[in-house]
Amino acid sequence: MYILLVEDEEKLLQTLADHLKEETHVVDTATDGTRGYELASQFTYDLIILDIMLPGMNGTELLSKIRERDTDVPILMLTAMDSVQDKVQNFQAGADDYLTKPFSFDELMVRVRSLLRRRQKNQKDSIRLHDLEIDRLTHKVKRGDQRIDLSAKEYALLEYLALNPGRVLSRAMIIDHVWGQSFENLTNIVDVYIRQLRSKLDDNSQQKLIRTVRGSGYVFGEESVP
Repeated sequence: MYILLVEDEEKLLQTLADHLKEETHVVDTATDGTRGYELASQFTYDLIILDIMLPGMNGTELLSKIRERDTDVPILMLTAMDSVQDKVQNFQAGADDYLTKPFSFDELMVRVRSLLRRRQKNQKDSIRLHDLEIDRLTHKVKRGDQRIDLSAKEYALLEYLALNPGRVLSRAMIIDHVWGQSFENLTNIVDVYIRQLRSKLDDNSQQKLIRTVRGSGYVFGEESVP
């Protein structure tokens, strides 16, 4: 699952991110509200975890702005403020859950799993773009009437691209999301897998789904206008 974690305490941020990655989640991080909003606006996440006391834009304001764009993504708030008024304010702004600091990692993971289960029940079971259909439950892929067999990593790459149509995704971003590793020593892996996907998806179709943006990365479908 793809998780956005926004926390200004860098030591806590890294610790939480490491624990979540150990649970096989892919984690994007931000240390201020402005960067958190940029990521939430640019990418699709299965869960967002927000600290309330953030520089740039506080967590409650960030929560409200995210909810203006996305009413479905589960949002878990982290805060040292535990008054009833604070909780009510954030629930009214659109929070799905609220965890007061200090907390145990076990308690956090119970809440994360609960929110992700809810997300899985509500999320779309398939993705359609042009004549491509991706079944997210069975991982079956079809283009027109033709079934396309993909390896596990090819499917993960395709799903990530398809969940972010029209957005330029850099090689570093793709590696972080699909492989969950740093970019070092994996310079060519994305290009190899993109070539494999193109061979299976685009070679026999007039409508090409995967485009290269020179010096930037790749776009699935039409590039969005800023």
